[in-house]
Amino acid sequence: MASRRGSASVVLPSGQTLPSYTRSSEDDDGLPHATKKKMADHLRKYEALFTLTPQRMRIIVEAFKESLELGLAKFGQVVPMIPTYVFGWPTGKETGKYYAVDLGGTNLRVCLVTLQGDGKFEITQSKYRLSEEQKQEDGQKLFDFCAECLKAFIDSNIESGLIEKDQILPLGFTFSYPCAQDRIDHGVLIRWTKGFGAPNTEGRDVVEMFRNSLAKHSVPADVVALTCDTTGTLIASHYVNPKTRIACIFGTGCNAAYMERAGDIPKIADLRIDPDAEIAINCEWGAFDSFEHENLPRTKYDIIIDETSNKPGEQAFEKLISGRYLGEILRLIICELIDEGVLFLGQNTYKIEIPYSFDTAFLSLMESDPTDELLMIIGIFSHFFALETTLAERQFFRALAKLVARRAARLSACGIAAIVSKMNYLDEGCYVGADGSLYNKYPMFAERIHEGLQDIFGEKGKNIVTYHAEDGSGIGSAIVAAMTKARRDAGIYPNL
Repeated sequence: MASRRGSASVVLPSGQTLPSYTRSSEDDDGLPHATKKKMADHLRKYEALFTLTPQRMRIIVEAFKESLELGLAKFGQVVPMIPTYVFGWPTGKETGKYYAVDLGGTNLRVCLVTLQGDGKFEITQSKYRLSEEQKQEDGQKLFDFCAECLKAFIDSNIESGLIEKDQILPLGFTFSYPCAQDRIDHGVLIRWTKGFGAPNTEGRDVVEMFRNSLAKHSVPADVVALTCDTTGTLIASHYVNPKTRIACIFGTGCNAAYMERAGDIPKIADLRIDPDAEIAINCEWGAFDSFEHENLPRTKYDIIIDETSNKPGEQAFEKLISGRYLGEILRLIICELIDEGVLFLGQNTYKIEIPYSFDTAFLSLMESDPTDELLMIIGIFSHFFALETTLAERQFFRALAKLVARRAARLSACGIAAIVSKMNYLDEGCYVGADGSLYNKYPMFAERIHEGLQDIFGEKGKNIVTYHAEDGSGIGSAIVAAMTKARRDAGIYPNL
């Protein structure tokens, strides 16, 4: 066996510790391994499968634009293009104190946001962990828990003097699950996602349920707006950086929001809104190309992921670009090469044959491995999968990780380009506030999006700049509450 001296360790986002190794002798462990030439031949095959040419990207952008238009024209389309009833951009002059409550996938976050105008704010917040049981027990109980946490948060801030006793503050509620909204303080849950299954909630107005819990626990808060995190991200990012026109999330899920002319949303024509008024649109674009699968370049690995998922046919775009699936795409390729007798002959591969055992964080580590010997990759395969690798194999795995992640970033660029092209933002240029674990943590993800935008638009693609967005579910939610209160107090569309 090659001699190893465990040297340092790396902590993964999941909290697991990964030892990294120094290695003194290479490729003398007596096991049959793939040669460098053979790996290069295989890599060429995968390059052909996963590379998106500029021409192909432009075709995808056109199809994407058509999907966006269709979603604005009619209800019940694949990309639903949901009007959020957030009217126009923040002025930047919004001031005052607001609560923001965010019911996320793992935590409940409660914030007190003080807007100071001029794009400035202060935030005080607490997080409360949601147990798996709470996600599955009765829906009203879940909202009772939200109300109890908010009450405890308010009481502790009254003690510290931040809030006056019995002062009723407006509240923005971030609820990032598919809802049907016909006004800003009303939302009927269509279906739970992110592992929630709380009964007696789907088909009901979640704002009404939350208000009932607030009343039951005598919490001095008034729910004025229900938003999703992507819409909040759009508003918060514009408040701080007024050149922002689009917000995107690239994490375990993916989504985008932007501001549309009411006159260009035929499906809400009956609301008689001034055609020049602007309304934020929550695209829910992870669903692009679902069911028909006519436009996206799916490989057999993507099709396996789709067909074995809990919602086959749905969220087609998301399944190619979200952090939930990138590691699994790579794992399926590795398993295919194991079955073909190319990799890990004579080694026990049962661990890597477990679905979703290969975390997207591993791809991130593989791409950022700074050592010539790729010691980080030795560590991943030996520590988590008990597999020996050669340098040629490790270089191959790293190149594969890059192909899969680069495709995800370039497809993400297609989504951004569709909105840019639809709204004619290219010449004047615009900022795109982006958030989510892939965008924030995956090496080169943002750079690859920018490279993709230039491949689509040419030199002018440089006018579209993504940057790390502001906090949508806290700050954004509070600003939406402020804007909504001001709008309704002024009698502008008071019923929306």
